[in-house]
Amino acid sequence: MFTGLIRAIGKVNSLEKKGKSMVIAVDIVPKNDEPFRVDESIAINGVCLTVTNVSKSRVTFDAVEETLMKSTLGHLKVGDEVNIERAMLATERFGGHIVQGHVDTIGKILSVIEEGNSWRFQISFDLKFKNWIVAKGSICIDGISLTVASIKDNTFEVAIIPYTYANTILKHKKAGEVVNLEFDIVGKYIEKITASYFSQEPSTAITLDSLVKSGFKESGY
Repeated sequence: MFTGLIRAIGKVNSLEKKGKSMVIAVDIVPKNDEPFRVDESIAINGVCLTVTNVSKSRVTFDAVEETLMKSTLGHLKVGDEVNIERAMLATERFGGHIVQGHVDTIGKILSVIEEGNSWRFQISFDLKFKNWIVAKGSICIDGISLTVASIKDNTFEVAIIPYTYANTILKHKKAGEVVNLEFDIVGKYIEKITASYFSQEPSTAITLDSLVKSGFKESGY
């Protein structure tokens, strides 16, 4: 599990196609951290990948067809910078929000507007995910935990502070480019639970009559 707080920026060293999969090698310099190890989970632009090889500061991952189809990893080029986050430790502060590293869809940047000392990104997404996003709620963009500033139809906006802009790959992003989106897992669970409840037939729905028939007794006050 991750929190959406980027720890470093890596640079793509090589991309090797293997059938419908891809081997991705990234040069990463960890910040005051223990060395990378094989089998650990690392989020690359918000995509949880497993380390398959480590050579000094070069870390290698395998991205399967499903990952390449549902994320922007298939758009990577050698030399591209990527956001890096290692899996969180149980002893750390939870500074962002719950991020699984399971990208839901790809969003498209519609505009990037500089507003004094911040930047406002407007991003479009598939309308079928509209129930998973709320104003002032959390969303993960390319692995970055951000707060939704506003929503309209199938677009939303986020405000980027100078620190986030300078220390992530957002500083390279322009209108027309694509980003990975992971919606808040809490919203997904709520939708599933409520959908199950409201889809019940009247005969199986929980009512006062059905509770009484099951032996429930009112308290009397």
